[in-house]
Amino acid sequence: MRRRLVTLGLIALAVALADQILKAVMVPWLSQGPVQVIPGFARLILAYNTGAAFSSFANLEWARWLLTGAILVALGLALWAAVGPLGRSRGALICLGLISGGAVGNLIDRLRLGKVIDFVDLYVGNWHWPVFNLADAAITIGGVWLAWLLIRGEG
Repeated sequence: MRRRLVTLGLIALAVALADQILKAVMVPWLSQGPVQVIPGFARLILAYNTGAAFSSFANLEWARWLLTGAILVALGLALWAAVGPLGRSRGALICLGLISGGAVGNLIDRLRLGKVIDFVDLYVGNWHWPVFNLADAAITIGGVWLAWLLIRGEG
């Protein structure tokens, strides 16, 4: 059990640290304006999200605290899952680490700034995917991968 928690913690720490370092680099750089990465598809742009995924809850005054509470509950569930039967699966443990690290990365922003720093803008023509960051990507990849493992009976 201790080994599982250490693994979960190290993955989460690596993701949260990478997320915070990347944001620290992006904020001053992108304050000068957007940077085209792949014309017609991807650019880097500085954006702040006071809400959750896809800016949901962004207009609620108490969203910061609601979302902070939700993140803390999610982290508790990840710990619970890691020490339970799900944590025996190496893949599931990695997924839980990605999800936890992403949650911690965004939690740091939310507690420090009251909003989350986002900077990846994917688009085609006038259609834009909501701007996101490394923490969001880790949460999404971890969640989709974990769902895949559970569907296949490997989690």
